[in-house]
Amino acid sequence: MMRARIPLGLGALLAAALLAALGVWQVERRAWKLALIARVDARLAAEPVPAPGPERWSAIGADDAYTRVTVRGRWLPVRSAYAQAVTDLGPGFWVVAPVDTGTGIVMVNRGFVAAAQRGRERAASGAASVAGLLRVSEPGGGFLRRNDPAGDRWYSRDVAAIARARGLSRPVAPYFVDADAGPQGGGPDGWPRGGLTVVRFRNSHLTYAVTWFTLSAMMAYFAWRIIRAGPARDD
Repeated sequence: MMRARIPLGLGALLAAALLAALGVWQVERRAWKLALIARVDARLAAEPVPAPGPERWSAIGADDAYTRVTVRGRWLPVRSAYAQAVTDLGPGFWVVAPVDTGTGIVMVNRGFVAAAQRGRERAASGAASVAGLLRVSEPGGGFLRRNDPAGDRWYSRDVAAIARARGLSRPVAPYFVDADAGPQGGGPDGWPRGGLTVVRFRNSHLTYAVTWFTLSAMMAYFAWRIIRAGPARDD
């Protein structure tokens, strides 16, 4: 019996240590998430800056997301891409169109259209002056489906794939801009409708941490009971 208790107690102590480590990891993740939320909140409150040019494109990453930027240039006369979307207004599509800034091309998500308005929204033409949020390209697809450039079906805003499908030869930024609500968005009928970017970060790390620490304490108590029982006599 004593020989049986030793591995059982050691196993319980090991499990308690592993569970405690998971709790510590969740505490660290919570600190990282809170810092991320603070950084994004600061970007959202800041004044817009010019969208990064080609000299900075190679360094663009997740840390640049949700920066308030402005894009100026001319809308290119190519068909918009319609990327599937689900918004507070219901299901529909994001309308993505390219802007030639003079040094390169920036894809702009002009806003949302409901399925019934697809292709009937105000056209993007002439001079472009767009304010909005920088978003990193979304390669591959979404909604558990891959983009189909040949069929012109888009489930994410993959700027490189959209540029290739539209035959754009000039350098294209590795990001797109979600247009704010305003003149660059909807026409007289309100479509497309900008300003619908959802900036929300799930933060359940404290709940997870409490769960792991509680399980760790239970396993530690179980190990203590086994050790406290001491040696037992064999019958």
